[in-house]
Formats: sequence, C-alpha cells, structure tokens
Amino acid sequence: MPSKPSNTRLKSARLAAGFHSQQALADALNVGVRQVRRWESEAPPWPHPELQQALTRVLGQDLEALGFALPAGRPDPVRRSLVGATVAAVGLAAVPSQSAAAMQPASVAADFEAVTRSHRRLYWSVAPATLHPAAVAHATLGCALLQETAGRTRQAVATALAETWLLAGRIEFFDLREAERASTTWLRALQAAGEADDSLLGAAILAHTAFIPAWAGRRDDAVERMVAARTYARRGPASALLLAWLDAVEAECETRCGNTNTAIHLLGHGEDVLAAGGEHESPAWLDWFSSVRLGAFKGNTQLKAGHLPQARATLRGVLEDLPAAEDKQRSVILGDLAAVEAASGSPEAACEYAREALDQLETTWYATGMDRVREVRRSLAPHQNQQCVRDLDERLYGWSTTVSALAR
Repeated sequence: MPSKPSNTRLKSARLAAGFHSQQALADALNVGVRQVRRWESEAPPWPHPELQQALTRVLGQDLEALGFALPAGRPDPVRRSLVGATVAAVGLAAVPSQSAAAMQPASVAADFEAVTRSHRRLYWSVAPATLHPAAVAHATLGCALLQETAGRTRQAVATALAETWLLAGRIEFFDLREAERASTTWLRALQAAGEADDSLLGAAILAHTAFIPAWAGRRDDAVERMVAARTYARRGPASALLLAWLDAVEAECETRCGNTNTAIHLLGHGEDVLAAGGEHESPAWLDWFSSVRLGAFKGNTQLKAGHLPQARATLRGVLEDLPAAEDKQRSVILGDLAAVEAASGSPEAACEYAREALDQLETTWYATGMDRVREVRRSLAPHQNQQCVRDLDERLYGWSTTVSALAR
C-alpha cells in the first residue's frame, strides 16, 4: 500500500534531532502523541503559541521550515520558507521567490542535476575550501527552484538538492572538521530527500549523521540513527553495495566506541553481502564506497583491535588495489599503515609511511588523512629523540604544512 501523504519536513527534522518516534518528540514537548501525529500529517495545524517556541528550540528550525503554513488572516511575522531559512543559515542574502505563475520549464531539472553531478566528481580533486562555497550556492539555487517547479520536475530537483546538501555536509565533516555545521546541513539534505520521497538517499544521509555521535563516543545515538538508516534502505530497493556500506558505517561507529569485535563481525557481513551481489543497481551518488574501501574500513578496525599482522596485510592490499584517482583515501591508508608500524615497535617504518602520507596531503588535502598522521606522531613520543622522528617533525611542522593546516 502506498504511504499516506505527510509533513516530511517535520518528520525529517525529528529524526535528525534524534527523536526516532513520535512519542519521543511528544515527551520532549510535554504533549500527547496524537498532537505530533497531527503535525506530521499532510495538512498540519498551526501550533499553539506556547508550543511554537518549544518546537523551534527542540528541532532547530523555524515553523515554516518544519512544514507549517501560516493560517490565512494571521499577521505575517516576516515569513520564511524553506528557501529563506536555508539561505539565512548559510549566511547568504535572501533570494526573493517568484510568483506562483512564474514556473520553470521541465528542462531545469536536468540542468540542475548536471551541476550536481559535476560537483560529485570535483570532490575528489578540488580543494574543500574551494568546492564548498560552490556546493552551498548550488543548494541555495535548488531551494529557490523548489518553489518554481511542480510534479516530477520538482521531485527531480529535490533529489539533486538532497545530494548537494549531502556533499556539502561531507565536506564540512570529513574535510573541514565542522561537525555541528555538518549536522545542520545533513538535516536539510534529509528534508530535501523527503520532498523527493527518495528512501535510498534518506538512508545515506541518516547513516552519515551517525558519524557525529559516534565520533563523540555516544554509541546509543549512533545506533539509533543506523536503525533509521537501515529502515529507509529496506524501502529501497537497496543494492548490495549500499547495504555493505551501511555495515561499514556501523562498524566505524562501533570501532570509535571501542567495540571492535562487533565491528569486525559487521565488516564480515558486509564482505558476504558484496560477495553475494544482488539484482539492484547502485545509485550513481554512491561513489565513495567500493570493495576496496570496505577493506580500508576493515584494516583500520583490525588496527584498533590490536590485530597488527592482519591489519598490515589488509591495508597493504588496499593500497595496491586503490584506484589512482583516490588520492584522499590514499593518505588515510598510509596513515593507518604508519600506525600499524608504530604499534609494532618499528618507528622508522612508521615515519616512512607518515612521510608518504604527507607527500600525498601536499597534493590533495584531506583533514581525515592529516588526523591519521598526527595520531601516529603522538604514538611515537617514546621515540621522539630518534632521527627518523625528528625528520618527520621537520616535514610535519614545515612552513607550508603548518600554514596549510592552520588555514584549514
């Protein structure tokens, strides 16, 4: 049976805020669950004044961004639509929407999607600080186009917009290390995916949001978000590659929270899923994952679990099989290999891998890769008087490396 129409903006905001049931949000607001159901219906009633502030405080957006329409006849307190809220949040000037009669042609969806695809490819080579403003500006345009399109054209724009916000959030989290900003951006991505009714994009976005609590050691929050992501994936149909990536993400979360045995089990399941394959094709936007990337997740987990010979073998295999264009991932793998050698009591080998990682980072900056190198240097503190470590410090704290790191 097709699902009933609903207020997807409020539902997406609720999930992104960590309220994984209507009852949970009702409890936070001290209202009945029936009230939340009404708000998540296709035509949600305007909240009572005492609840308006509570809703915006708990979910982090204004009422219209949450899918509520100001009732006719009420004074308009400077109305802000999803476009206005989004533009204000990213610090850009407000873009006035056109009248309902000024609708865009159907071709606008293909044009907007073409730029989204270009940004997807550019991510692997363009500096994050350069690409991010372009992606955000493109998302702002997409928000405006949502107001000027309808039907399948609007759905296509919403899908591309969700992918654009997802990309912007990936840059913020993995490249710029701005987790709080990424959280807000991924909420907007989830809302756009809801507008498009794209469950697979919703699964990908929700899985990305699990990284945020996992990095802070909040396992329960990360697990809840992964449950939501897997629920959306089941509505798919999801490809074997997407399902294996969900296993890898959950494994990363478990590893971050110290549960390496659980993580290794999840990674084994992901390998089995990929080996079995499936009939469903992977979405084009899933370009950040492959069987080689699954090996990278596995090698890092083996390292954290103290399985050093296995980690060394896994990571060396990944390095050999990694495509030439994946420069960002190469710095991460080299950093993990350096960590393996440092943990094995081989400071010279560790420093050699770390220097190779720095060589790669000078070509293609990646904050995650630099984090790996810094972790290795901290682990080499007992050997800091050795010449190989001093040579590494000369590279790590050279003028260009230090200035680049501080600038980012």
